[in-house]
Amino acid sequence: MAAGYLQALAGDRVDVLSAGSEPKDQINPIAVDAMAEEGIDIANNTPKLLTVDAVKESDVVITMGCGDACPIFPGKRYEDWQLDDPAGQNAEAVRRIRDEIRARVEALITELAPTA
Repeated sequence: MAAGYLQALAGDRVDVLSAGSEPKDQINPIAVDAMAEEGIDIANNTPKLLTVDAVKESDVVITMGCGDACPIFPGKRYEDWQLDDPAGQNAEAVRRIRDEIRARVEALITELAPTA
């Protein structure tokens, strides 16, 4: 959801890489529906494994509780967003998580890639 918002709201001002330390085989269907309610289609995205190269290529790394599984490199900016996991949650709970993610993404965009 964070990558979907970042791509939709920042456009070409930010390059987005999305991966997880323990990716599932598909994106949570309730998360797909919640994002569709916002006009953002993440249905065709596929979960990817976080790689060392992806972290090396990034200026800012946003984690969501991956702990020791996430590689750490000096000089990179890291933020760990403590959020509830949408897995196994009902639609109402996923919407709350989605809305919190949106607020965090908007703040990040304002900081990293403000408009003129």
